[in-house]
Amino acid sequence: MKCSIAFISLALMGTTSALAQSDKVVVTPYETQQISAGSPENFTGKVRVTSRFQRQSPARIGGGDVTFEAGARTAWHTHPLGQTLIVTEGSGWVQHWDGPAQVIKAGDVVWIPPGVKHWHGASHHSGLRHIAIAEALDGKSVTWLEHVSNDQYPDH
Repeated sequence: MKCSIAFISLALMGTTSALAQSDKVVVTPYETQQISAGSPENFTGKVRVTSRFQRQSPARIGGGDVTFEAGARTAWHTHPLGQTLIVTEGSGWVQHWDGPAQVIKAGDVVWIPPGVKHWHGASHHSGLRHIAIAEALDGKSVTWLEHVSNDQYPDH
């Protein structure tokens, strides 16, 4: 009996320790974060993604700091739980399928509802930088579709 109690106590202490570690705030210094180029499969033009993050379950949040050079943009895409864009520099466009392109600029916050086919990116004359935030559903936060054609891009 004493052995069982000791084992249970040690097991509970281990669980408490593991829980305490997972409850700690984690800071990822900027200089340790990777900068990656936006994939040509999903972007047109020069795009950089920094501060990319995806939290582990049970959290579903993920995103990154995305910089578009003038004329660069995403392909059409959707998000199962929607997406928020926080524009931090420059100006550009956001557009949903069959809707008008809307100007976005530094200070704007954009909400794209779940499942809405859309694209976003820089204008022809200005770069654009935004924080993009989306939640994953069943491990997936984005479905990439076809590229935005030059005819669909407002500044062509």
